[in-house]
Amino acid sequence: MIFSFLLLFALSPIGQAAQDFNLDSMGFSDVSSIKADAPAVPTPVGFRVPSAPSSPKKWTVMLYMNGKNNVEPFALRDMNRLETAGSSGEVNVVVELGRSGQAGDGDATWKGVRRYLVAKDADTSKISSPVVMEVPKADMGDWREAAGFVRWAKTNYPAQRTLLIIWDHGWGWIDPKKETKSGGFSTASISHDFDTGNYIRTEDLPNVFKGGGKVNVYASMACFMQMAEVAWEVKDYADVIVGSEEMIQAPSFNFEDFLAALERDPGAGAEQAGVFLVDTFKDMYSRPDIAAGLAQSKYGVQLSAIRSRELPGLVQRLDQWAAVVKAVDDRKAVLAAKQGVLRMEVGDETTDPMKRISFYGDLSNFVELLDKSVTDRASEAIKSRGAAVTAFIADRLVIRNVFVGKDRTGKDYSNAHGLSIEIPGEPGNLVDYVNKYSDLPFAKASSWASFVTYLDSVKAEQPAKTASLAGSPQL
Repeated sequence: MIFSFLLLFALSPIGQAAQDFNLDSMGFSDVSSIKADAPAVPTPVGFRVPSAPSSPKKWTVMLYMNGKNNVEPFALRDMNRLETAGSSGEVNVVVELGRSGQAGDGDATWKGVRRYLVAKDADTSKISSPVVMEVPKADMGDWREAAGFVRWAKTNYPAQRTLLIIWDHGWGWIDPKKETKSGGFSTASISHDFDTGNYIRTEDLPNVFKGGGKVNVYASMACFMQMAEVAWEVKDYADVIVGSEEMIQAPSFNFEDFLAALERDPGAGAEQAGVFLVDTFKDMYSRPDIAAGLAQSKYGVQLSAIRSRELPGLVQRLDQWAAVVKAVDDRKAVLAAKQGVLRMEVGDETTDPMKRISFYGDLSNFVELLDKSVTDRASEAIKSRGAAVTAFIADRLVIRNVFVGKDRTGKDYSNAHGLSIEIPGEPGNLVDYVNKYSDLPFAKASSWASFVTYLDSVKAEQPAKTASLAGSPQL
């Protein structure tokens, strides 16, 4: 998804040295064999490349910052923001930054991909951190490039805990169509490399970690990525997952205050680091000037941190609730929930004026609305299961959830509880994508794909059916 009030983003990560190689011919074993002693580019005059630590630090923060597209100026801006904090005695900050060379960074318009160990610097008009390695032909839309970067960063800058942030455009679980040279279509979801025309597909996101190794915290500095379907892809590779259900508006993450918090408390565990990232995000967007800009543009923001280990428990409870909803078949209540749920800004005021075509919605809000709308006869059957879902999300799945503002239809983002999911909306085409929902690992592990089909069958023009408990699962 592209821009809005200030702008929106999303992300993904590999690398070798300053030499050509064929990513398409590489697999996990090839990525794992990439060495850390590849030749680095010459150090710019006046800079000293910090040596890699002899012993692990507390944290290594890795940012895979793909600016090889129309958000390049914002990538350069965020790189400069990172420098205001920089690496410290207990925290490594390592960046792979890609750009197309269309925007300047103060005194240079280089093009390609560079890796940095971020050094503290107060000049926000140019990047001053020394270049540690250059990978000029890297395809940042390929999972192998991302995996290679993660492995390289871990090898050169070891730490007790690691955080990976993927920075760029994001589309949630869908893979928008892109036309190929042969006239057909391929698909991809995040980390859009406009130079190569390549993106990282939803199903390839786990490969980043299979090739690069697990991390303690994974964060998407990208739009729409805090979805059940996306979280399921990475649940086995990160203890904590941070992301936004909605579009992420500029200024993006609060890198300055987050790194300052981590440097003050380098012994923080994965969950506390996730809290730092989420809380500092809220602090920044609550500033009067930024909050006023959000209100004027009719946009809001949301960010959450969740425990990946709790996702299977969510699926169990969600399946039980969905089964009861389908069995009772109170279509009036289902329709009310579909129309009232907080949906995300997949379209815009022109393509989706009332935000009812959008197919991403907050899960807890949807369950709550449906539970409130069911008839008296059916309410107890649905509400008992629905309460189990919403309580589980609030008490066990979500570590921290923050929000600021309202959307352009007047819905408050307090209705965003930390996790979105596919909820079919009204008919309409907001983006061309390959509908492969039933192939997603989340869809295979849950009954939600079947429930999506049921939800899609409930439309405004259909008469409401009388609620019935006949054939419903035993409670």
